[in-house]
Amino acid sequence: MNEEKIRKYCLNCKNKPCSNNGCPLNNNIPKIIHEEDLKKAYEILCETTVLPAVCGRICPHEKQCQGNCIRGIKGEPVSIGQMEAFIGDTSIERGYKIPLEIEENLKDKKVAVIGGGPAGLTCAAFLAKRGVNVTIYEKHAQLGGLLSHGIPDFRLPKEIVSKTIQKILDLGIKVELNKELGKDVNLNELAVNNDAVFVAIGANIPAGMNIEGEHLNGVYGGNYLLEYNKHPNYKNKKVAISGGGNVAMDSARTIKRLGAEKVVIIYRRAEEQMPAERKEIQDAKNEGIEFLFQTNISRIIGKDNVEKIECIKTKLVQKEGETRLVPVEIENSNFNMDMDYVVMATGSKPDENVIKDFEKNKWGYVCINENMETSIPKVFAGGDIAGEKSTVAWAAKSGRKAANKIIEFLQK
Repeated sequence: MNEEKIRKYCLNCKNKPCSNNGCPLNNNIPKIIHEEDLKKAYEILCETTVLPAVCGRICPHEKQCQGNCIRGIKGEPVSIGQMEAFIGDTSIERGYKIPLEIEENLKDKKVAVIGGGPAGLTCAAFLAKRGVNVTIYEKHAQLGGLLSHGIPDFRLPKEIVSKTIQKILDLGIKVELNKELGKDVNLNELAVNNDAVFVAIGANIPAGMNIEGEHLNGVYGGNYLLEYNKHPNYKNKKVAISGGGNVAMDSARTIKRLGAEKVVIIYRRAEEQMPAERKEIQDAKNEGIEFLFQTNISRIIGKDNVEKIECIKTKLVQKEGETRLVPVEIENSNFNMDMDYVVMATGSKPDENVIKDFEKNKWGYVCINENMETSIPKVFAGGDIAGEKSTVAWAAKSGRKAANKIIEFLQK
C-alpha cells in the first residue's frame, strides 16, 4: 500500500467529518493518516480502538468514514479503511504494544467480562489499560465472538483476528474459555467476587419471519449457521436467504462455496436500501449469488422438509411518520419457487433464558441506563444484548463506553 499517496490525498480537514460524523469510534483519522511514524500512528489509534486490523477490513467504510470524506464529494474518498488495516497489520508484524495508562487506585479492582466478542474485548482492553484486573468468560473455546464465529475467513482472516486478540490479552487479561452464562458461570457469584461485571454476550437467536412453515426441517438462522459452522449438505441444492444485511451476504457466499447449486437472496426492499455494504453485495453477485429485490417470502411449503417457498412482490411507499420507504405487498403477485433450504437472516434477539434475571425493554433486550448499568447492582451491559447498533465498530464503541463508566463506578 502506498501510504504516502494516501497521506498527500487527505485534505487534513479541521472539522474532520470522517472522524466526527462518520466513525462510530471517533478515531482521529486525519491525525493518524498524517503521522509518518507508524508506531505513533498506532498509538493514536489505540486511544479510541483496539481493533484496527479488524475494523480496517470489515467496517462499512462507504457508509461511515469514507462516506463522510470531503474528497468523496467530487471524486474518490480517501482510502481510510485501507490505511487503518495497514497500521493495524504493521502493529502486529512489528510487535507494537497497546499503550498503558495505569492508575494506582485501580490496580486492586477486579472486573469480570462475560463475552469475548468485539464489545467484551474492547471493554476488557480499556479497563486493563488503566490497571484494572480483568477476566473474560467466553462460552466458546476461542475468543472473538462474531469475529471468530460469524464473519467468514474469506472476509476476515482468522490469523488477523487471533493476533489482534493476543495484543489485547497481552495487557494482562485473564481468560476462562468454555464458560457459558447460566450454565458454567453464575452471574450473582461473579458480582460478589468482583467489583463490577460487564455482560456482552450478543444476541444470536434468529428473530424469525413469523410465517407459515418456518419450523420445517431445512429452515435455519443465518447467525446460527455462521456461529456454529454446522451446515447441512448443500451439494446440488437450492437455498433461499431472507434478508439484506451482511449476515445474509456472508451466509449466501458461504453456502455457495459449500456446493449449493443455486443461492437466492430475497429482500423486501430495493437494492439501494440494503443495509449490507456495496462491496459485499457486488462480491456476492460476482460469485453467482442471485438476488430478488422487492420480494418477500410469504410462506414455506413442505410436509416435513422444505420443498417450496411462496413469495410475493412488494412496492415501496412513503408512510406518514416514516423516514424510510415502507414495503407493501402487491395483491395477487404471489409465485412459488422450488427450494431445499431457507436461511433467515432477518435479525436476531437475545436468548431469553440467559437474561431472564434482567429487566428488559419491550423488544426483549437488557435495559441499561445512561451509565450502562442494568437492573442488577454492579452489573453493566452493552453491545447487541442491550439492543445497540449491530456492527463491529458500534459494538467496540459500546465496550469502550462501558469501560469508562465502570471506571467511574469503581472510583466512587
